Amino acid sequence: MTLRCAVLDDYQDVALSTADWSPLAGAVDVRALRRPLGSEDEVVAAVGDCEIVVAMRERTPFPASLLARLPRLRLLVTSGMRNAAIDLAAAARHGVTVCGTASHTEPPVELTWALILGLARHLTTESTAMRADGPWQSTLGADLHGRTLGLLGLGRIGTRVARVGQAFGMDVTAWSRNLTDERAAEAGVRRAASKEELLESADFVSVHLVLGERTRGLLGADELRRMRPTAYLVNTSRAAIVEEAALLRALREHWIAGAGLDVFDREPLPAGHPLRTLPNVLALPHLGYVTRRNYEGYFSQAVEDITAFLAGGPVRVLG
Repeated sequence: MTLRCAVLDDYQDVALSTADWSPLAGAVDVRALRRPLGSEDEVVAAVGDCEIVVAMRERTPFPASLLARLPRLRLLVTSGMRNAAIDLAAAARHGVTVCGTASHTEPPVELTWALILGLARHLTTESTAMRADGPWQSTLGADLHGRTLGLLGLGRIGTRVARVGQAFGMDVTAWSRNLTDERAAEAGVRRAASKEELLESADFVSVHLVLGERTRGLLGADELRRMRPTAYLVNTSRAAIVEEAALLRALREHWIAGAGLDVFDREPLPAGHPLRTLPNVLALPHLGYVTRRNYEGYFSQAVEDITAFLAGGPVRVLG
C-alpha cells in the first residue's frame, strides 16, 4: 500500500526541489501544500488522508484536539529538534511518532544583525527614497561602536550575536534567569544584575530566549518603559515573549526609537495589521531560519526520518 505524505506550509514552493525525495518513490506519495492552514478544520481537510505529515517549524500547530482528529497519522516530522506547537504527549497517546531534523543557528544570527543594522541606519527609509526619486539623505544613523547591546538570552544564538556585537566595538551585556557570571565571562560579555538593569542601560535590546511559561510576556509595558527613548528592540525569537499590545503602545508613543521584528503572535501577519505599517518598525515575514542551506537540511533529513520510520527504526525521535 502506498502511504500519503503532506508537506505543510511550503510557502516558497521549494520543499520538493531542495531535497532528493526519490528514496520514497513507490512507497510514499508526497504532496506539498503552499497556503497556510488557518484552522483545525482546514488541516483535517487537507491532511486527514495522510499517514505522514512534514511540518515546517511551528507554522501549523498540532495540539491534542487536532491530533485526535487525524486517526490515520502515524509519523509527524518537524524541522528542528524542538517544536512547542506539537503536543508530544498527545502524539504518543495517539500512536504518532514525532521526529525532528537538525537546524543551523547561523541564519537567525545573521538576520538579527540585518535588523539591527537596518534600524540603526534607517535602510528602509533611505532605500525607499532612492527608489522613489525622493530626498538624498534624510535620516541620521545611530552608531553601533561604543554603544551597548543587551541580550535577553545567551544560548547558542545569543552567544553568536554577542560575538558580532563585539566585532563592531559594542559593549555587550546579557541576562536570563539562569545566566551565571562564569557563563557570561566565557562569552566575553557582562552579566546584567537584572532584566531591568539590562533594559535601562542598552541601546539595542535583542531577544534570544526559548518561549516557555517563565518567558511568555516577559516584556510588557513596565519593562518597555524602562528602555531608553533612543533604544531599539529586536525580536527574532518568539513573539509571545513581548506583549504585543504593550509593544504597539511603546512604538506609537515613542517610548522606544523602534523595533525590528521577525516573529508575530499570528502568522502570517494579517493584512492591515499596524506592525506592517508603523514607521518605526522594520518587520520581516519570519525569515530567521529561511535559507537554502537550512531548507536543504530540513527536507533531506525529513526524507531520512521517513525512510527510517518505514524500516522500523525511527531516528531523531522527539519526546
